[in-house]
Amino acid sequence: MFHFLRQRRRNKQLREFEMPQDAWRYLLAQPLFAGLDKDEQERLRQQVIWFLHEKSVFGADDMQLTPYQRLAIAAQACLPVLNLDVDSYADWRSIIVQPRAFRRQERFRDEYGLVHEGQRMLAGEARHDGPVLLSWPDVAGSLDCDGWNVVIHEMAHKLDMKNGDANGFPPLHRGMSEAQWTLEFKRAYLDFCEKVDHGIDIGINSYGATNPGEFFAVLSEYFFELPALLQHHYPALYPLLSQFYRQDPLQRQQSAGQLHAASGYGWH
Repeated sequence: MFHFLRQRRRNKQLREFEMPQDAWRYLLAQPLFAGLDKDEQERLRQQVIWFLHEKSVFGADDMQLTPYQRLAIAAQACLPVLNLDVDSYADWRSIIVQPRAFRRQERFRDEYGLVHEGQRMLAGEARHDGPVLLSWPDVAGSLDCDGWNVVIHEMAHKLDMKNGDANGFPPLHRGMSEAQWTLEFKRAYLDFCEKVDHGIDIGINSYGATNPGEFFAVLSEYFFELPALLQHHYPALYPLLSQFYRQDPLQRQQSAGQLHAASGYGWH
């Protein structure tokens, strides 16, 4: 009965939501969404409508969001869960959009094990106790397939947190091997940290060496944006991420032939 009523409410939202068509067409033309077929585009549209119905997406410091800004955030947030349960994000409610990168006071441990406190500039933050914080300039710059996507990064953290801390071990689907996930991610993480320590740049953001949780979030960005690079350097991880997200961005990009060039106009 509950499922029936929830589906009925979803269908009502799908019928009543007025999609900004120009903005939606612009988003679908961006490199991040290149290769989505018609069925995937429609599924993404439905996910976006439900996301904007279920989530409170608003600006901080009296920042007023435009319909395009809310749509751009929702579309990027829904791409990772395109083939997952529509309620994958049901355990949190809000996205707070900052007009710029923001400072966060935090404690961190150095390589000698000493604990320090200091401020750090952040483009995004997924809080374990609730909302996601995003810097709009960084969101706006996340549509190109360059390996940097703050929305996907924070959504990966939220998925990772569904079974506790963001530690690089999200709840896996039935049939996925926990032992294989642990082995391959640990092996890749140690290899990546060693490369970063020795100044070897393989084209993957060195922030992934911070801890296993950041490694998972950073690799999730590359999985969706630069899957060929990820598969080249860590071929054992690509199929695991493909199983987890139930998507194959590499095949999608190859089918598209090339990344679509962005349209010659912008949104703000």
